[in-house]
Amino acid sequence: MRLNAYLARAGVASRRGADELIREGRVRVNGQTGQLNTVVGRHDVVELDGERVERQSLAYVLLNKPAGVVTTARDPQGRRTVVDLVPAQPRVVPVGRLDVDTTGALLLTNDGGLTHRLAHPRYGAPKVYQVDVEGGSPSASDLAQLRDGIELEDGRTAPAEVRRLGPHRLELTLHEGRKHQVKRMCEAVGHPARRLHRARYAGLDVDGLGPGEWRVLTASEVAALRRLVGL
Repeated sequence: MRLNAYLARAGVASRRGADELIREGRVRVNGQTGQLNTVVGRHDVVELDGERVERQSLAYVLLNKPAGVVTTARDPQGRRTVVDLVPAQPRVVPVGRLDVDTTGALLLTNDGGLTHRLAHPRYGAPKVYQVDVEGGSPSASDLAQLRDGIELEDGRTAPAEVRRLGPHRLELTLHEGRKHQVKRMCEAVGHPARRLHRARYAGLDVDGLGPGEWRVLTASEVAALRRLVGL
């Protein structure tokens, strides 16, 4: 197992965060400074800042993220994070991000391999958003643009599934995850987002969960996630 995956499995950080810890020279394996390409076996001793790190059992938690909570493991500004809302052990980290004012389905896990694939655009994990928009009721032409793809500053968006839920409410299903993507897409067609809620993520919904509530995934749900990304 790669060292960054081991650290992610231990709940220390995401793989990306683990890479930073390794680059900073804070991780040692069997007394030697770990490298990005270090492979860790069953009997190796891994330490972070002089403290031994142990792999945890795999955990998968679905949270109905409330507004006002940041989607990080730690926040330099001291704001409440999504990790504060779920059990402390085994330690899990969020898969991807939701804006601080966005609510809804958020997966947290210490399964680094699954996290990596769910976040990779190659696997196209579906994300279903419900968005209340301003600027009147979107026209059929607006919906067609959203479906076909919008030209943004970082390139054209992939085709999306779009349906009208009400005069000012839309449902968008995306298979990519750019920063602020839904908000930017709606802004581009003249209908800024007023409220954004992720109803489903990779087939998981938050039905029955109030804001800030969570549940542990079932074995069948975990198996479905792994199939979705080819694991």
